Amino acid sequence: MTEKVLITGSNGLLGQKLVNFFKKNYEVYALSRGENKNTNTKGYTYYNIDVTDFYKLNLLINNIQPNFIINAAAMTNVDECEERKAECDIINVELVRQLVQSCKNNNIHLIHISTDFIFDGKNGPYKETDNPNPLSHYGLSKLNSEEIIINAKIEYTIIRTILVYGIVDNMRKNNIILWIKDSIENKRIITIIDDQFRMPTFVDDLAMACLSAVQKKARGIFNVSSNKLLSIYDMAIEIANTFNLDKSYIKRITTNELNQKAIRPAVTGFDLEKANKILDLPLVSFAERLQVFKNQLEAFNN
Repeated sequence: MTEKVLITGSNGLLGQKLVNFFKKNYEVYALSRGENKNTNTKGYTYYNIDVTDFYKLNLLINNIQPNFIINAAAMTNVDECEERKAECDIINVELVRQLVQSCKNNNIHLIHISTDFIFDGKNGPYKETDNPNPLSHYGLSKLNSEEIIINAKIEYTIIRTILVYGIVDNMRKNNIILWIKDSIENKRIITIIDDQFRMPTFVDDLAMACLSAVQKKARGIFNVSSNKLLSIYDMAIEIANTFNLDKSYIKRITTNELNQKAIRPAVTGFDLEKANKILDLPLVSFAERLQVFKNQLEAFNN
């Protein structure tokens, strides 16, 4: 019998990728609010649902009886989370609490997406076993959701990731790659932070890690990202190089000058050994994945 996979947040970047990756070999149920953003609507079932309507969500899960739930629904704008903490907690924490209860009641394996922002950035890159210390409400909300999952007696996989980018048919919002590319192409000067360091994640690699976790029934916490630590400024230069753009439009700025509402960790990044061994995560650089992204973008625009 074909296993059932329920995906929350299916209209997002990761959500659309997950639907497209899983529907080939699984019975997929995609949950999001509003019209289905995935232009390829065949091979899965879409539900227009507000996943924070927990009564309706629980009814649906009980009716579908999935083998796996992949939770890709989240409030991820770090500054918005700082300003709208109650709303952030409903989506990032209370939703997870409800999913955990459903998983417990129905013997479902939960796969949950988390973040490098659970760390304070003082000792990066981080292993899965390092102690978290979030600096922002977003980071705290994601840590709280992790703890709910870990303390529940359910089958779970937590996948922590960093700065996800990529392309799908119907983008709900821009990501840093497209914003930098479009800004330079339109001859707009952009200021980019040079003292925050990350390992950005290609959305296809993240979706494949989720697929691998399901196939292998992998349990525990896994880090998923590219394998080279870069400043945000270095990333912008790499983007300009890949797309043959004028780098003179990119100007350096420090975190203090930018004056963001939420505090960000200075240096995150991940040790990827565990995900490489167990989930077959490829160890690839941002530059390598940018080229794949560029090829996808060109195919998408033709």
